[in-house]
Amino acid sequence: MKNYVEVTATFDTEGKIMPKEIRIDDERYEVDRVLDIRPAASLKSGGAGIRYKCSIEGRATYLFLEETRWFIELVA
Repeated sequence: MKNYVEVTATFDTEGKIMPKEIRIDDERYEVDRVLDIRPAASLKSGGAGIRYKCSIEGRATYLFLEETRWFIELVA
């Protein structure tokens, strides 16, 4: 099951999307760093899109942009 989240992101002049903050059930979490960006499939949740490997409050997390929706997956 996918855990869809609300994301605040910036777009640069070349169209690159960078997530800055996620919100889960009225809690906000800052994206500390984006470590990697690549097209990928989610092996745990199914689906595919652009995978952002992020550090969110010190925890490694995969944040996927699947067409127009975002979902998260914790890195084991």
